[in-house]
Amino acid sequence: MRAELSEIEQEASRGRQALQNARQSAERIAVEIAALREKLEAARGGHLAAESALADQRRGRATSRARRAGRAVSANANAAPRSPKSDNSVRVIDQQIERADLEVAKLTEELAADPIPAMRHGLDAAVESRLGCETTLAAARNAVEGAASALRELEEARLQIEAKLAPLRERLGELRLKEQAAQINFDQFAAQLREANADEERLSREAEKAPRPAALQGEITRLAQAINELGAVNLAALEELRSSQERKSFLDSQAADLEEAMHTLEDAIRRIDRETRELLRETFDSVNRHFGSLFPTLFGGGDAKLIMTGEEILDAGVQVMAQPPGKRNTSIHLLSGGEKALTAIALVFSLFQLNPAPFCLLDEVDAPLDDSNTLRFCDLVKRMAAQTQFLFISHNKISMEMAEQLIGVTMPESGVSRVVAVDIDEALRIREELAA
Repeated sequence: MRAELSEIEQEASRGRQALQNARQSAERIAVEIAALREKLEAARGGHLAAESALADQRRGRATSRARRAGRAVSANANAAPRSPKSDNSVRVIDQQIERADLEVAKLTEELAADPIPAMRHGLDAAVESRLGCETTLAAARNAVEGAASALRELEEARLQIEAKLAPLRERLGELRLKEQAAQINFDQFAAQLREANADEERLSREAEKAPRPAALQGEITRLAQAINELGAVNLAALEELRSSQERKSFLDSQAADLEEAMHTLEDAIRRIDRETRELLRETFDSVNRHFGSLFPTLFGGGDAKLIMTGEEILDAGVQVMAQPPGKRNTSIHLLSGGEKALTAIALVFSLFQLNPAPFCLLDEVDAPLDDSNTLRFCDLVKRMAAQTQFLFISHNKISMEMAEQLIGVTMPESGVSRVVAVDIDEALRIREELAA
C-alpha cells in the first residue's frame, strides 16, 4: 500500500515538474517574440524615414532645375539694345547671375556630396535587416507554434494525469481507510492477546501453517449461517437425540428386515421366472406338437405350428401359422371362415390335451363347418371320447348322429317348454326288437 502511495506521489511530482517546465518555455518564447517584434518595428521606421528623405531630395533637385531654366529665359529676353536705365538693370542682373552662379556652385558641391547612395545603402541594410527580422519572426513563430503544440501536449498529458490521479486519489483514500481499519483491528487483537496471555511466537508459527483469511472468513460465514439455520437452542435436544437414536436403531432393524425380505423376494422372483420359462417352454413345445398333429387330422393334411414373436419367452407373443393342404398362405387371415374354425378347434384341443379333464363342453363349434369338415370334426371327437366325456350343443344332424344320448327342448304349447331325452343305444335296441 505504501509503495502504491509513493508511486502515485512520484508520478504527480513528475507531472507538476513537466507542467512548470512547459510554462517557463512558453514565457521565454513570448519574451523573444516581443523583442523580435520591437526590432521589426524599428527596422520598419528606419525604412520609412529613408524613403521620405529620398523623396524630399528628389523634389529639391527638381525645384533647382526649374529655377535655372527660368533664369536662362530671362537672360535671353534682356539681350536687346541697352538704354541708360538698363545699365542699372544689367548690373542688377549681373549681380543676380553671380549669386545664381554661387548657388549653382554650391549646388554642384552639394551634388558632389550626394547622400542618395548612402541612403540607398542604409535602405538596403534596413531591407536586409527587415528580411532578417522577418526570418527571425518566422522562426520565432515556428518556435511559438512548436511551443504551443508542446504546451497542448503537456496540457493533454496533464489532463490525462489528472484523470488518472482522480481514481488514484480515491484508491488512496480507500487504502488509508483500510489502513486505519487494519490499525484499529491490530490494536484490538493485540489487546485481546495481552488479555489472554497468549504466546505470540507460537501463534506466529501456527499462523504460517494456517489457511488464508479469505478461506477462514468463508468458513466463518458458513458456520454462522448453519448456526442461524439451527434456530434457538433446544434444551430437550439430548432427550430427543436419545429417542431419535432408538428410533433409528428400530428403523435400521426394520430396513435390514426389509432388505432381507427384498433379497428373498428377488431370489423367489428369479426362481419363479426361471421355472416359469422352463414350464412355459415345455408347455409351448407340447401344445405346438399336439397342434401340429391335430391340424392334419382335421384338414386331411397340411401343416400348422406356433411361433414366438420375441426373444424373451415371458414377454413374447404367439403367432399361429396354418397352411391347409394345397395352400401356401403366409397368414391365418387369408383362410376362409371354416378353415379358421377348424384351426381354432385344433388349437383348443391341443391345449385341452395338456391336462385332459373328465368332461368337455362344446357350444355350437360345428356351426361354421361344412359337411366334410363336420365329419372330420366328429371323427376327432370320437377318438378323444375314449378319455373325456363330451357334452356339445349343436343343430347339425351329422354331429347329432355321433351322440350316444340326445336331450332336446320342445314347446308343445305356447309358453310351455319341455325337455325330451333320447338314449340312442336303447332306441336302436327297441328298433331291432320291433324289426324281429
